[in-house]
Amino acid sequence: MNHPKPSGEIKAVAVATADDLRETIRRKSKLKGRQADDVSLAEVRQLVGAAVHRRDLLIENLHKLNDEYRALHDRHLVALAKEMNLPMAEVYEVATFYHHFEVVRGNDPVADITVRVCDGIACELAGAQNLLAKLPAILGNPNVKVIAAPCVGRCEQAPVAVVHQYPVLFATTDKVAAAVKNNLTTQPAAKDSANFDPAALAEKGISPQGENQAVSPDYVGYESYCAQGGYALAKEIVEGNKANSRDAESIIKIMESSGLRGLGGAGFPAGRKWRIVKDQVAPKLMAVNIDEGEPGTFKDRTYLERDPHRFLEGLLIAANVVGIDACYIYLRDEYHGCRELLETELAKLKANPPFKLPSIELRRGAGAYICGEESAMIESIEGKRGEPRMRPPYIAQVGLFGRPTLEHNFETLYWVRDIVQRGPEWFSSFGRHDRKGLRSFSVSGRVKNPGVKLAPAGITIQELIDEYCGGMQDGHKFYGYLPGGASGGILPATMNDIPLDFDTLQPYGCFIGSAAVMVFGDKDKARDMALNVMHFFEHESCGQCTPCRVGTGKAAKLMLAQSWDQEILEDLATVMVDASICGLGQAAPNPIRCIHKYFPNEVA
Repeated sequence: MNHPKPSGEIKAVAVATADDLRETIRRKSKLKGRQADDVSLAEVRQLVGAAVHRRDLLIENLHKLNDEYRALHDRHLVALAKEMNLPMAEVYEVATFYHHFEVVRGNDPVADITVRVCDGIACELAGAQNLLAKLPAILGNPNVKVIAAPCVGRCEQAPVAVVHQYPVLFATTDKVAAAVKNNLTTQPAAKDSANFDPAALAEKGISPQGENQAVSPDYVGYESYCAQGGYALAKEIVEGNKANSRDAESIIKIMESSGLRGLGGAGFPAGRKWRIVKDQVAPKLMAVNIDEGEPGTFKDRTYLERDPHRFLEGLLIAANVVGIDACYIYLRDEYHGCRELLETELAKLKANPPFKLPSIELRRGAGAYICGEESAMIESIEGKRGEPRMRPPYIAQVGLFGRPTLEHNFETLYWVRDIVQRGPEWFSSFGRHDRKGLRSFSVSGRVKNPGVKLAPAGITIQELIDEYCGGMQDGHKFYGYLPGGASGGILPATMNDIPLDFDTLQPYGCFIGSAAVMVFGDKDKARDMALNVMHFFEHESCGQCTPCRVGTGKAAKLMLAQSWDQEILEDLATVMVDASICGLGQAAPNPIRCIHKYFPNEVA
């Protein structure tokens, strides 16, 4: 086949000029998405500094912005993402996960003051819903926002409202209005010259009685604590005083012999946990859980705001015995006064240490009950969403920042000094009904004298009410109780002779957990208690797994019916227990099953 020959030369045609190529490169090099403006960057740098930022401090930096501007403006989030070299999506998903962060767009208005009214069981029994209904009209200020909040850890002072960061105890509309009018938005500092010996209060009440309680009670400061012999034991252990049998192995044996178990709810033997983590490869870390979010629980706050260094000495003893390089203390955001107190006392301890200290960092929660679960707390300390991890591996092997981690509740460490000094027999000598040890019961509800009761393990609810709480409130007859907070189930008053301790309540579909005991009377309904806690679980589910996320919401809707559909609710309960990732979803059905089993007349 013949092809025609070209009639002339073929000339090259430029597809792009040099300027075109430069413009293409410029467009491709420009970051996509919203860019940080100079003003926002300057405002962020003023609060968080201009240094290289650690990824795990994201939540701490969000708090700085939230405290300054009473919200998180989206322009600040963009600037923070640039400053920390993080994807904007990652910053946004962390900021929106926690309840105490409010993300606002553009020029959307931000309330000058937010008033949070606790709607936990104790506060609801004391009139919280009345406060929520009346306060908006009484305050009459569009710049003051009134919202319901889950348990704020002050159940013995119910009802409680929190004006920004100022708790109004035994709240009335007049008290809250006065706090707003007088701009009481931060908790006052406490005096640091108190005397407090918890061992002397064994088998007694810890909390003061009456409505004239101090918002910030006096506490034992660093100088007072040292003057009373504080840190002497820790110094002996750190310096390896074998003449007094203060080596690591002897301390672990004392802890094992005492029978002390984790007092945050899980009940794992403390001495065994120390031994497990001690055998792991260094470097090892410690994470201390003071995210006391279980409704009805306030024992950690009660001890911390009176005697912080006894806890810190226990922490340092554990750190030395186990071989810990760095300690992270995770404190719930609702405890503003405790946080300021701890910051002050940690600074004093570090400025004048009795011996070489490990690294100690105080981390601030942001309003997420799920972060009371140990692995979710670790995720939060790392600056992430507080979502529980799948196990194995267990955090004793792969925990915080991927290192072996000793995790403890505040109160567990609080008793270490007394147990080691007084001997394991001192702690185990207490107990009733064949149980051993002391338990700090957070008692609230329809009793005359609520508060923390340092009572013998194995005490019954009837003994606790009669001997420690002055009986029931006038006009109320004992009808039922929650022995272990929202998760621990609900029992009728007829079952008032069960020893309250680890492993004693499981046969009845309940557990003691953090020993948060909520008592209700014959004018209350058990079904209302169950619905209250189910709404709480629905609100606090992290959303990671479908059975918990969907199941709690579906259960709450079904429980509104006058007559409960037992078959559907039981199907939901089974799926939640079997398929939820963590204890929140697994324990959420306990109240449903207890109502069907022990209070069937209320829902039939």
